[in-house]
Amino acid sequence: MLGAQCLVALSNSSGQIHAYTSPISDYNTRLQEGPLSFAVPRIEAEFTNNEMIIYATIQLPSGRTSFTHVWQYGDVSGTTPGAHVTSGENLRSIGVIDFASGTSVDTGSTSGGSRDRNRNIHGVLNVVSWGILMPLGAVIARYLKVFKGANPAWFYVHVTCQTSAYIVGVAGWGTGLKLGSDSVGVQQNVHRNIGITLFVLGTLQIFALLLRPKPEHKYRFYWNIYHYLTGYSVIILSIINIFEGFEILDPEERWRRAYIGVLIFFGASVAFLEPYTWYVVLKRKRQSTTTPASDKYQPGHVHAANGSNGYAA
Repeated sequence: MLGAQCLVALSNSSGQIHAYTSPISDYNTRLQEGPLSFAVPRIEAEFTNNEMIIYATIQLPSGRTSFTHVWQYGDVSGTTPGAHVTSGENLRSIGVIDFASGTSVDTGSTSGGSRDRNRNIHGVLNVVSWGILMPLGAVIARYLKVFKGANPAWFYVHVTCQTSAYIVGVAGWGTGLKLGSDSVGVQQNVHRNIGITLFVLGTLQIFALLLRPKPEHKYRFYWNIYHYLTGYSVIILSIINIFEGFEILDPEERWRRAYIGVLIFFGASVAFLEPYTWYVVLKRKRQSTTTPASDKYQPGHVHAANGSNGYAA
């Protein structure tokens, strides 16, 4: 938290307690020892009953007696404090203390609850959009069109799934930008960067849909390659980023297991439909090559080049 004036205490491997002051002036702080914006003539600490207690004498800035304060704890690497957890109780460790009256008010239950609610909304929107609707649309596009009666319905269902996923995903991405501005850490940066990449790729896919050449156009082959590569990249990155989000949000384990169950369902569906699709396509191809030429163009016979196997287009 930029601008924070910290009282720090840590216990090293030999059990010695060291207490000092540390101003935070950048996001990559290691809580280096340094003077604060106000004087601290005395500071010491003790570790008892698994709690670190800091005692300090401070000289308040003139004109103020009430201040917002936060408290955090984390692991120590050698003599350097590590990053604290950014979920659960650590988000609710905030209050207001009045040094003149000696009263303090814990405000973490309100602000932390609001932030947790926003994080949950962000997580739900992105899991539903990027993590479920987007893969579902890809499965429909690849396997539903093998059935003759599904053409052209599979295309409209595919477009509906992908467009809905993009709209909901953009809403989740927007909430993530706000949350990201309030969060600091390597893991948050990775999650944010993947999210930005997903937004860019998803937007390119939407524009590609508007510029889709007709099936017989000479550039349709190259458009298909671009569409497949971008689409599968989005799906893979989405799954990775959802698990990154689970690590940051740290929800109940049942939510993580539920999403893993969804992925298992998609995986099992692909494992069954992929060989079946190839079986149908190859069977139709064999039938088209073994049918006498005099019969191929009889009324009621559909030629493979016109899309009987669902893939000619």
